[in-house]
Amino acid sequence: MNTPFRHRTFYLVPVSREAGLTSVTLGLVRALQLAGVRVGYVKPIVQPEVRSGDLDLAAHFARTLCGASTPEPIPFDHAAEMVRSGQLGGLMEEVVSMVETVQPDCDVVIVEGLIPDVDFQIATRLNIEIVRSLGADLIPVLAGGTLDADGLAEKAAAAAEQYGDDGRRPIAGVLINRCADAAAAAALTEVGALTLNGASTPVPILAAVPNAEHLRAPRLIDIAQELELKILNRGDIETSRVQALLVAARSPEKLLGHLRPGTVVITPADRSDAILVTALVAQRGMPLAGFVLTCGGRPAPEVSAILAAAPLDRLPILGTDDDTFTTASRLASLSAHVSRADGDRMERVISFIAEKVDTGPLARRLNLPVDALMPPPVFRHRLVEAARAANRRIVLPEGEEPRTIRAAAICAEKRIAHCILLGAPDRIREVAAAHGIDLPDNVEIIDAEQHRSRYVAPLVELRKAKGLTRLQAEIALEDSIVLGTMMLAENHVDGLVSGAVHTTASTVRPALQLIKTAPGSSIVSSVFFMLMPDQVLVYGDCAINPDPTADELAEIAIQSADSASAFGIEPRVAMISYSTGASGAGEDVDKVRRATIKVRALRPDLIVDGPIQYDAATVESVGRQKAPGGPLDGRANVFIFPDLNTGNTTYKAVQRSANVISVGPMLQGLRKPVNDLSRGALVDDIVYTIALTAIQAAAGDAGAKSAVAAAAE
Repeated sequence: MNTPFRHRTFYLVPVSREAGLTSVTLGLVRALQLAGVRVGYVKPIVQPEVRSGDLDLAAHFARTLCGASTPEPIPFDHAAEMVRSGQLGGLMEEVVSMVETVQPDCDVVIVEGLIPDVDFQIATRLNIEIVRSLGADLIPVLAGGTLDADGLAEKAAAAAEQYGDDGRRPIAGVLINRCADAAAAAALTEVGALTLNGASTPVPILAAVPNAEHLRAPRLIDIAQELELKILNRGDIETSRVQALLVAARSPEKLLGHLRPGTVVITPADRSDAILVTALVAQRGMPLAGFVLTCGGRPAPEVSAILAAAPLDRLPILGTDDDTFTTASRLASLSAHVSRADGDRMERVISFIAEKVDTGPLARRLNLPVDALMPPPVFRHRLVEAARAANRRIVLPEGEEPRTIRAAAICAEKRIAHCILLGAPDRIREVAAAHGIDLPDNVEIIDAEQHRSRYVAPLVELRKAKGLTRLQAEIALEDSIVLGTMMLAENHVDGLVSGAVHTTASTVRPALQLIKTAPGSSIVSSVFFMLMPDQVLVYGDCAINPDPTADELAEIAIQSADSASAFGIEPRVAMISYSTGASGAGEDVDKVRRATIKVRALRPDLIVDGPIQYDAATVESVGRQKAPGGPLDGRANVFIFPDLNTGNTTYKAVQRSANVISVGPMLQGLRKPVNDLSRGALVDDIVYTIALTAIQAAAGDAGAKSAVAAAAE
């Protein structure tokens, strides 16, 4: 394996404000993470217009969405004062120190520059000095617009001349954002490189990103807070996104032709006709963003009563004392910056840009190793890629549930799996329409009522030892989960995901009765994939077995280690207890000790230690003190808890207190993959569980080969 390059620094400098510097910078960070590169991020100096109170928005999103440990930036006013007072050298020492704090743990450090239209002379000088002080490679960030390759080459050449330290700093590539449309971006991607005046080698285009208006839609709650609007009816204000503004200045029939999804209607409160027409459109299913009522009034009581009834009570209503013209002007001039609270929008922006970035030129330039890490973005990326490669049929028995329907649509759009929704077709389509879900043609809908009869005889045969009658089978198949499980048992689907509205027992019991355990497994257990900021950890068992015996605990450990391997994680197994090594005694710790001995006997290939406390398993200094000479060295990544009480409590405590995403529970030990959801599952949780299930199905067909590892090859 090639040795990773160390301390390579890239400095991203915008050619104009319209380049969208922070979004592009974090998109590059994400793309490099997905390529397996250890990436650090630093924004040395923050300008006032990209702060939210005392918080730097770029650093905030770098930490929360990219898992970057980045230092707090220096305020621009302070930096400008140091420049004016002749302390530029001291300022650069501070900048170098900031970058050095992240370098030891990184292969690459991405440094975000300054926008040169705020105090132009000082911002430009700071960009020049920081590039020079860090010895960084330069990456100009350009706003594509309608410019062709020649026009962009001129702008890139100007940036290289201005910031390139008289040609001493190499240009690693250019990033082009906000191209006019997808065709313009595709044309630039096809060109592949820009030829700069006087340059002997073309500069690679690292990304050409098309303009995406749907990613510019702010949440209505953020608009209300920024403009200090009164909330008259909260409704779905936290999730409602504004894609268009419409002043209701014309007659109602004229208004109808201009209403679109995501529209905010601005109107005086006494325009009952405009309000009622808008309400009628919303009631018929158009997902409008809401109302802004002007001139300090409220709707007439009769109108308010209509708006208060479901489903119109979900439509947000804001109010202001300003007149309609002033209000519309204020709304139209809102900042384009993403609110600090709108992590979902920023995540979509970062992911959208990262998908367009070609890290190949940087990898070839720097002789990067192929792969080493499994941080959360890499895990999620490979999860999706492996699921795509698996191309499996996954049945969703809760087919009429809105989150499940949306997850199926996403899986179809991203080609994660072929999803089958069980339920009444008309009801499924009705729910989809009511929630604004566009169901692709490749989402299969199966009418449960019409398909039950074909599984009666197979179910009677499967349960004949239990004396199941035909009538009992017909009654059992009224349960959509039992029906879906029979589809799996009969090989009509490859996996099943359920639990969004059913209990764990409702999902697992039919699987145990009809699918049964896999050869070599005596129990079914579960794992959660915990997406920590810098790596993915595996927790088991946190969902199924209340108090496993030592033998069962050993089997859970082996199942969990194999699951980790199947998803590209090299397992280092910690058998968790309240004491480490021989320091404690008692039945609970002895059980863990016996389980550890059995794991070592059955699987000498595994790195495993126990009993061991959580801190000794995860912190190198504590591990050296409490478990000297142990195999884990404070770097465990698979954690086996002694009982369900400990495991479930720990996973939920870590998930909530550290704001960690968890994927699972994924069931282990079944002959075919069945996975349970939390009843509080988000749409993304369901999507990733479907992906897990598809990969499990492929692994079951192909043997022990890691599907995720195969996807990375």
